[in-house]
Amino acid sequence: MRKLVWIAWWLTLVVVPLGAYVRLSDAGLGCPDWPGCYGHLSVPAAAHELDHAASRFPDQPLDAGKAWKEMIHRYAAGLLGLTILALTVAGWRRARRAGLPPPALETTLAAVLVLQALLGMWTVTLLLKPAVVTLHLIGGMSTLALLTVLLARERGLTPVRLAARARWGVGLVLVAVVGQVLLGGWVSSNYAALACGVQFPACRGEWLPDGMLFRDSFHVWRALGETASGALLSSDHLTAIHWLHRAGAGVVTLLLGLLLVRLWPQHRLRRHLLALGVLLLTQLLLGMANVLLQLPLPLAVAHNAVGAWLLAGVVLLGWRVWQPAAQTVSDPSAAWSPSCVNRY
Repeated sequence: MRKLVWIAWWLTLVVVPLGAYVRLSDAGLGCPDWPGCYGHLSVPAAAHELDHAASRFPDQPLDAGKAWKEMIHRYAAGLLGLTILALTVAGWRRARRAGLPPPALETTLAAVLVLQALLGMWTVTLLLKPAVVTLHLIGGMSTLALLTVLLARERGLTPVRLAARARWGVGLVLVAVVGQVLLGGWVSSNYAALACGVQFPACRGEWLPDGMLFRDSFHVWRALGETASGALLSSDHLTAIHWLHRAGAGVVTLLLGLLLVRLWPQHRLRRHLLALGVLLLTQLLLGMANVLLQLPLPLAVAHNAVGAWLLAGVVLLGWRVWQPAAQTVSDPSAAWSPSCVNRY
């Protein structure tokens, strides 16, 4: 069971940034159907396959490079899905042998997996609607969060007793990070990463640009690049989306920075806190570099990947400080860092 969780956790850390790579390289519609590609389980290559693809999708010519990017992502996601199904079945069997009801975490993870598959299909069939693309990202991050908790449970990391105010502070930081992930997904799905121009910290030459249009920018159900009424999104709409993400980054930095200072006296958490501080700083630098260097693909993907690591770290911190001490299993000195998973 522990090995399956470990494998699924690492696979998720591959699949999430791989999805960002597909999206940022404009390959999200590299295959116009789902789950195959132009009616095949692989990218068409033979002459008869190409003819079939052209006749079935005459308005969507095959770009083999983009199609392979999309299919590699689907293959990786499929492997992750099979791993999650295996660990879910293992969890159910273990619970049954112990005379317990079906485990909540594994069952929730299986439900998220089904939803993720549907969102993956709708991302293609609904032509990259921002709401669907963002929900797909949130589903991936939710999968990572659930697997992080499962990994901590299987590892038996010791909870850390904190005062109620400190525990609620961790919860507040978690809410802020989740909100920032949501805003980041909205920026990416609306292609608003460079809406403020190539400048930082100013946005279009100002701290608070005039004319930003928030209302239509955050209307949930609309087509890509359009308002709810069908008009094209203007630069003022995209600027509003990007600026709010920057503001969210400021809130996360302030809250997480204060939390790190508040919890630093907790010796058992110091490695965990240090890892979070490094991840936060790295994420901020990547965000700035993406703006100033005009969104180079490697840095944009890295920004997504480090965001996933940061979310996992905060989720694990929340688990450690909210978990009842009575459920402790072992390893009272364990603390989270990217290297600690190698001991699983």
